[in-house]
Amino acid sequence: MFRPDPTAPRIVRLVPGIALCLLMAGVSFAIGTVAPVVGSAIPAIAIGVAIAAIRRPGGLVQPGIAFSGKWLLQIAIVLLGAHLSLQDVVAVGAESLPVMLSTLTVCLLAAWAVGRWMRVDGRLRTLIGVGTGICGASAIAAVAPVIAATTGEIAYAVSTIFVFNIAAAVAFPLLGHALGLDAHTFGLLAGTAINDTSSVVAAATTFGAGALGFAVVVKLVRTLMIVPIAVGLALRQPRESGPGLLRRPWRIVTLVPWFIVGFTLMVLANSAGLISDAAHTVMAVASALLIAAALAGIGLSTDLVAIRRAGWRPLALGGILSLLVTATALGALALTGGLG
Repeated sequence: MFRPDPTAPRIVRLVPGIALCLLMAGVSFAIGTVAPVVGSAIPAIAIGVAIAAIRRPGGLVQPGIAFSGKWLLQIAIVLLGAHLSLQDVVAVGAESLPVMLSTLTVCLLAAWAVGRWMRVDGRLRTLIGVGTGICGASAIAAVAPVIAATTGEIAYAVSTIFVFNIAAAVAFPLLGHALGLDAHTFGLLAGTAINDTSSVVAAATTFGAGALGFAVVVKLVRTLMIVPIAVGLALRQPRESGPGLLRRPWRIVTLVPWFIVGFTLMVLANSAGLISDAAHTVMAVASALLIAAALAGIGLSTDLVAIRRAGWRPLALGGILSLLVTATALGALALTGGLG
């Protein structure tokens, strides 16, 4: 079995896995060209999951796969900012707030009540709640040290969230078309109801042109909810549990993901007219390719063993919360006139 040379420079160790993800992105683009209704996002995930189900990649390609699933997606999101103006971002963000706050409130309350009823451990139900209500694995990673979650609880929560990420990426475009939603409304729905950024991007890309920009803006605004939620959870922790977030207030800044800052800077640059038409074209192509490669990496990272180990209770809780969030988002959109 080939294994990466631990003495090789990091960039060299990343190359095989990134190349594999880019190759799979090329295949998914070809599938999307032949079957435009399918797009390139879903095939990229599906191919990755299928390969991981047969034999989960490791050794030589694993470092690059892990890099692709996280960093390539974040770079793609930054590039998407080049196609939006500050006025668009502020308008969409403000429009999404009622729906976003409704889904977050329902999700966190249901995680506490339903999780207790199902006898899911307190820390685990908190992780599943914030993962479903805010932004998947990123929220879990941010909140875990605040509540002193164990590595096992983190693994169970991430595995649970992953299942519904994949399901949402496939189901939401079908739901959107069944409801006759336009690109703008679907972007609001996907950004407020799908838990992980990668699945929001996949669903919006599959739905059709125009939905991606709206969905990403809504999702990034939603991601910022990590900060108040983490601070609120820190306030509930006993003083004797350790130094904690509140004793190191400078750490609050680290809760804001770097790609949100990069996305904002790109929006500002575009609003100021600093990005040429030629650069727009290059960034659009690069962003689409990086999204497909990142989704391929996420699919290849599927750990079916960890999902089985999570057991039925965390999975059931995650499923119930996902359905409640979707129903709440649709209800809020209906009340605000978003569903026409």
